[in-house]
Amino acid sequence: MRKRLTSLLNRLGFTAGLLGLGLAAGPALAQAPGGPPPTVSVAKPVVREIVERDAYTGRFDPVEFVEVRARVTGYLDKIAFQDGATVKKGDLLFVIDRRPYKAALDQATATLTSAKARLNFTQTDLDRAQTLSRSGNISEQVTDQRRQASQTAQADVDNAEAALRQAQLNYDFTEVRSPINGRISRRLVTEGNIVITDQTLLTTIVSLDPIYFGFTVDERSFLKYQGSLGIGMGQTQQGKGVPILIALTGEEKPTRKGSLDFVDNRVDNQTGTVLLRATVENQDGFIKPGLFGIVSLPATKPYQGILLPDDAVTANQDKRIVYVIAEDGTAAAREIKLGPKVDGYRVIREGLKGDETVVINGLTRVRPGAKVTAEMKTLPPSRS
Repeated sequence: MRKRLTSLLNRLGFTAGLLGLGLAAGPALAQAPGGPPPTVSVAKPVVREIVERDAYTGRFDPVEFVEVRARVTGYLDKIAFQDGATVKKGDLLFVIDRRPYKAALDQATATLTSAKARLNFTQTDLDRAQTLSRSGNISEQVTDQRRQASQTAQADVDNAEAALRQAQLNYDFTEVRSPINGRISRRLVTEGNIVITDQTLLTTIVSLDPIYFGFTVDERSFLKYQGSLGIGMGQTQQGKGVPILIALTGEEKPTRKGSLDFVDNRVDNQTGTVLLRATVENQDGFIKPGLFGIVSLPATKPYQGILLPDDAVTANQDKRIVYVIAEDGTAAAREIKLGPKVDGYRVIREGLKGDETVVINGLTRVRPGAKVTAEMKTLPPSRS
């Protein structure tokens, strides 16, 4: 029994000693100095002249497009081009059987020759009658009859000349030539088939350089462009409008330059959009009509912008904030208003003046009112 009591007392004494030691050590640990402030990367915002740009999807269209059709009826005799070739204005494309039209042309020529011979005869006969009439050897009635015959012969000549011109046109139309410079499509009719005037479609031709790029903008954006850039306020000449940049499908950056030269004269009632069109150089012929592209259109005039990387911006519910570091290293949250991205940076519309020191890396280690160890970095003018 005594042994049990001694053992219990010893255990209680050991526990009390541990508790006493803990109580004594507690205040000492609480008073121990904390670790150093967390290290974060900071930088001054990039302040430079910028132009905000908006992006729209559009499609390329040819400046000139021609459906080549037969202008006379006949059998297709010859095809003088390769499918998909580049052609020039005046190049021979098709030949329709010329023999019937050559015969009609020869007949019209002969008819005109005969009409001119009759005119010469009636004119001579009229001159003779007028001479005899002055001497009283022929009546006025005969003279009038010969004058009428001469006038009729002149009308026959005029009619024969018109028929000859028509026959010549038909004969010339048997050779179908390219009306524009551009790239031709495939042949839609093969040799030996009959083609009908103004009905049979033979092929199509599109021009490639320059080429149009059309896209639509919403009413709100159009009013903004009209107020800031003057788009749609007056006549624009080809190649003299607002400069634009275009990226083709699959391209990360725009590779084509153009100029806005057409704004439609009304807002579409169904879609509430306005059609805009730019002219784009295409000297290499790489762009084909019908391709899609993304146009980068200037949305503002040049101005001094404040730029920060997206990594420097954090969210607090529906607010966007950055952390500004004071000279003593104290962090303070600053509410900002964001704009679009320009050259890889985010535009800061409101909340910063541009001379602040802002945390750009290590946001999770920053607390408002706490001090940090700032490592100064220099942001490049562009990150694109």
